Amino acid sequence: MITRDAIPRTQRWVVKIGSALLTRNGQGLEREMLAVWVDQMVGRRAAGCEVVLVSSGAVAEGMARMGWQRRPKSLHELQAAAAVGQMGLVRAYEDCFLARGLRTAQVLLTRDDLANRARYLNARSTLRALLKFGVVPVINENDTVATDELRFGDNDTLAALVANLIEADLLILLTDQDGIFDADPRNNPNAKLIPESWVDDPLLDAVAGGSVTALGTGGMVTKVRAARLAARSGTPTIIAPGRGERVLTRIGEGQSIGTLLIPFQGAQAARKQWLAGHLRVRGRLILDEGAVRALREKGRSLLAVGVKRVQGHFNRGEVVACVDEFGAEVARGLVNYDSQDSDRIKGQSSQRFEEILGYLDDDELIHRDNLVIL
Repeated sequence: MITRDAIPRTQRWVVKIGSALLTRNGQGLEREMLAVWVDQMVGRRAAGCEVVLVSSGAVAEGMARMGWQRRPKSLHELQAAAAVGQMGLVRAYEDCFLARGLRTAQVLLTRDDLANRARYLNARSTLRALLKFGVVPVINENDTVATDELRFGDNDTLAALVANLIEADLLILLTDQDGIFDADPRNNPNAKLIPESWVDDPLLDAVAGGSVTALGTGGMVTKVRAARLAARSGTPTIIAPGRGERVLTRIGEGQSIGTLLIPFQGAQAARKQWLAGHLRVRGRLILDEGAVRALREKGRSLLAVGVKRVQGHFNRGEVVACVDEFGAEVARGLVNYDSQDSDRIKGQSSQRFEEILGYLDDDELIHRDNLVIL
């Protein structure tokens, strides 16, 4: 169970900022507040914490640039507004972070990018590379091309899925409310803030409500749902007031601000349960003794050099079983190469992958973050 005291030691955050906070109720980007949040995120980076930013605001900024007073209902008009607004949104973040010595990268995603296992791993690898290079990814839904079938629906959901994707230590959803209350504070002056709760507590469903801002697509109910999605990989969520004084800094110091939603399982237990319980194992990798020891005793990634045989047909990103030479299952994981390419590189050093395959995606056949020892 994570506590507030443990938050200062967290190493990877996903921070989501919504439209209502960013755009002064449709009047364009509020750059002064944006600079305040960026300052605090830069402070976390300086403290050794990686930060991934999920930002709404493209549609609202596009509306302001186009002089529209009401949010369009037509999908194509929404997509046009997003295309116009994304230009200003990304430029504002780039200018603000660059002035403080950090580079940013724009990452636009659709639901299909995270539903397709190969694209899921590609997105994961790209984000990991950006974080390795000290870049701050700025993520938004690809509103310009996303159809209703491929939409996340709201950026709270997107932020939660990104937290799953990169195994974040903490998801922070900044909102225009102080957190979750035990009653609607707009109607009940005696409503009290819930400082922390188990994420699956049924009380949250009763008190979250369904309010949605005029510019956004989510409300407190979507934030609770997002917290439950993030909990699938063991990530806790804080729902906090975006305009609160030094909100991100205070969270990083372990102060009690907003509502902390705690998953029942830690990150490793949650991920282990998901992978170990994945019934549709697509193939098998037969390992030599050295590879078995490296996995079991040293917690290392699986390298192709330790694979003796490849069995079955599987695609990149599917679950495969790792077995010893006697057929006993050692581990399961998400494989970085399909069965044909895995067979070609088995027993080989990663330095030869490009020579053999004509390309190099990953040095590991299965990264240890995607590997569960049984």
